[in-house]
Amino acid sequence: MTEKIQKLLAHAGLGSRREIEGWISGGRVTVDGKTASLGDRAGPEAVICVDGRRVSLEQTATCRVLVYNKPEGEISTRTDPQGRRTVFDALPALRSGRWVAVGRLDVNTSGLLLFTNDGDLANRLMHPASDIEREYRVRVRGEVTEEIIARLTAGVELDDGPARFERIVPGGGEGSNRWFSVIVREGRNREVRRLWESQRCTVSRLKRVRYGPVVLPSWVRLGQWVDLPPAQIAGLYKAVGLERTVAPLVL
Repeated sequence: MTEKIQKLLAHAGLGSRREIEGWISGGRVTVDGKTASLGDRAGPEAVICVDGRRVSLEQTATCRVLVYNKPEGEISTRTDPQGRRTVFDALPALRSGRWVAVGRLDVNTSGLLLFTNDGDLANRLMHPASDIEREYRVRVRGEVTEEIIARLTAGVELDDGPARFERIVPGGGEGSNRWFSVIVREGRNREVRRLWESQRCTVSRLKRVRYGPVVLPSWVRLGQWVDLPPAQIAGLYKAVGLERTVAPLVL
């Protein structure tokens, strides 16, 4: 049976499907000696190379998911032309494959980032069709009225289309400097900040505390990571409609 090339490579832990599609478009992937195109399919017996190096199509034996507590100031790309620290710098080495980030957080946002060596899982977790909740703690400067909360939960028009908070729960503070817990179901760029800015409010602190069923543990310090237990990894697979047997973690 054949599969699309990006699915085969993602399943082998090489990256997310979206990332691999970029490699294919850029001419970096060959199949049996010929440059691949988007939409090409291959079987497990095919010789697939990325940048001239053959890759194994065997699925990574043990799925790992890391929970990382991102500090402010780190960027969410693998490398940075300015030499700034990235979220990948603190991650452990893998015997095969590589870490795929499940979405991103902007440089001024802290909190929960998930990483996995299963590109297929990462793709599903990021895909809008999976309808995964993201929960944030946010400190807002400005007068937040009941009318503003009603507009933000009903939906407002941003420059890239309509957006809304699923829920807004007051979380302390007083006057024009208050905390809220908010939930969104999309991973759009700076969506939480832009929603508040649409109401002339400024976000002064932003921290992601939950991604789907995974909550950032209070004991994971900034800049540290922890492996998600197999039972919780199985819960992630279930949440995105993938059937996988999750083996015990062996490092």
